[in-house]
Amino acid sequence: MNWKAVGVLWAVSGWLLMAGGCAKNQTVKKDEGIAPAAAAAAPAPTAPSAQAKPASASQNQPVQQPAAAQEQPAPTQSDRAATLKQGLHRIYFNFDSANLSDQARSTLVGNAELLKEINSGKIRVEGNCDERGSDDYNLALGEQRAKEAAKYLTSLGIPAERLSVISYGKEKPLAQGHDEASWSKNRRDDFVVVP
Repeated sequence: MNWKAVGVLWAVSGWLLMAGGCAKNQTVKKDEGIAPAAAAAAPAPTAPSAQAKPASASQNQPVQQPAAAQEQPAPTQSDRAATLKQGLHRIYFNFDSANLSDQARSTLVGNAELLKEINSGKIRVEGNCDERGSDDYNLALGEQRAKEAAKYLTSLGIPAERLSVISYGKEKPLAQGHDEASWSKNRRDDFVVVP
């Protein structure tokens, strides 16, 4: 056992008891009166042997919490919108299909959890297609894709009033190529936060 550290601990405890009992409207700064070497050498006590009285004159005043422990301000509407924008993930479809794959359903479950957590804001589900097929056909297919995603989200508990759908058909491709790698990125639903 380190007797020197125990002696320092007893001396500091005695000083704190005296200072706490005799203080009149004095503020004690953190580590005041303790030499840095003694503070580092003294082990933290496992249980207090005696409780020191607070240094404030009034016993009924609330104790201020450190800044880190104080409540954080409520997130603003723009904070919630930014969180939604970053957290909502798009889903993808197979060629000429509006059926939700297992991967798409899994992604929609994650999106629904975020929408429940941030229980404000409206979302527009935007259906998209690859470049193959006519404009009219792709607009209809994009709408089916958006409606399927919105329907699944409502089945997961998202109110239909928070959702709207639109189809862009092949008007907004993500990838500009003319091959399957590009087309597969364009057959998708995007989730956009709307005011």
